[in-house]
Amino acid sequence: MIDSARLTISVIIPVYNGGEDFHQCLARLSQAQPPPDQVIVVADGDTDGSWRIAQDFGATVIRLPTAGGPAKARNLGAKEAQSDILFFIDADVAIYPDTIGQVVKIFNNEPNLTALIGSYDDAPGAANFLSQYKNLLHHYTHQTASEQASTFWGACGAIRRDIFLAMGGFEENYRQPCIEDIELGYRLKEKGYRIKLCKTLRVKHLKRWGIISLLRADFFYRALPWTAIILKVRDASPENCREFISDLNLKLSSRISVVLVYALLGALVTAYWWSSTVIAIATCVFSLALLVLNRPVYQFFYQKRGLLFTIRTVPWHWLYYFYSGLAFAIGIVRHWFKKYLKPLIDLPNISGFNHY
Repeated sequence: MIDSARLTISVIIPVYNGGEDFHQCLARLSQAQPPPDQVIVVADGDTDGSWRIAQDFGATVIRLPTAGGPAKARNLGAKEAQSDILFFIDADVAIYPDTIGQVVKIFNNEPNLTALIGSYDDAPGAANFLSQYKNLLHHYTHQTASEQASTFWGACGAIRRDIFLAMGGFEENYRQPCIEDIELGYRLKEKGYRIKLCKTLRVKHLKRWGIISLLRADFFYRALPWTAIILKVRDASPENCREFISDLNLKLSSRISVVLVYALLGALVTAYWWSSTVIAIATCVFSLALLVLNRPVYQFFYQKRGLLFTIRTVPWHWLYYFYSGLAFAIGIVRHWFKKYLKPLIDLPNISGFNHY
């Protein structure tokens, strides 16, 4: 067993105009017992003086003149770090006093562990409905997932520094807060490294979600690029792909729910043009099937926030399945085009005939 005194930990936080959430993030970090050995803040082209706040809290600050994205920022922070463990958190995340100690203890007790991720807690920082719904759903998803994870998580994820650097860090082509952490997790799993989901390692998400920000993030920054990775992994390693699509948001129940949502939508559209008893029954059956299949998550919402809140989550949850399915369909078309049509379009004229 490794002596815990030999394990050091660096916290790395990318920030772009972090505001009050970032101040809370650093304030909670300053209360950690034991404290981290190093706190590195990468100010990614911020214009609100977030880097000054980080300096006031005693963090090592790296300033970038223009925003290059969180993947690049995290990689720069990792190169600056000197500790055994890199602990990545987001600028709108607040840790608990024992979080750092938990991370060090887990790596100390499991010397063969490569990476570790946690989850959001069940008390989101923003009080509006969408923030409560989105963060509670994230909490539920992680709390009911397998501890043997297939992805990494940049909002609350720790990894051994030597392995992170050997893997080349995060993919910097992702310029927005995207799925660079998921992509890194897939590469780690392909190399045989072990990632653990620790359900007792929880942090508070302070972000306030609105309708536009939620839909944009879920569709453009998560679902579309995630689909591209799944299809890429499927082509390269079908066996690994089967493992990946059984993790987190990609469980079988979620995939069936996507099919049911589109079946329900088809029934509703048909009913608009052709009203019949059969269509009405089909609509009820599809709706009931969705409720039954997703009963565990709705029970969770009911236990946490009551009946009215749960009723409000249902259309948003079904909308989530709708645009997830749409993103997957778009991703399939894109993948098919790049794989089969684009090479044909790009072929040079090799016929050998001259045209007069």
